[in-house]
Amino acid sequence: MSVRHRVTVHDRQSGLTHSAELEEGDYVLQGFESLGTPLPFSCRNGCCTACAVRVLEGSLDQKEALGLSKDLRNKGYGLLCVARVLGPLEVETQEEDEVYMLQFGNAFARGRVRKALPLDED
Repeated sequence: MSVRHRVTVHDRQSGLTHSAELEEGDYVLQGFESLGTPLPFSCRNGCCTACAVRVLEGSLDQKEALGLSKDLRNKGYGLLCVARVLGPLEVETQEEDEVYMLQFGNAFARGRVRKALPLDED
């Protein structure tokens, strides 16, 4: 017997709220897609931030979320493409650039880009 949990996604980009009973252990993105409800995504591998969400209630299994630092995961961010249902869950989509800047912003824009040195040609 499978255990199902209510998962609610507030899609800020479309202004819509989607809710469904998904099986424990299923990927959130795939679960909604199988019901005909498209959610934002890009890579499906947990490497980008197109499907980033902020957890409002509950928790999710996102061991495969390579595109989010442990710090951001601890702050309640997740990636729907690799997020597995653990129990009742409520999340809100985030702007991709917003999460990208939280993740990588401090590593970029640190002064001018230096001119590349020519490669040795044999």
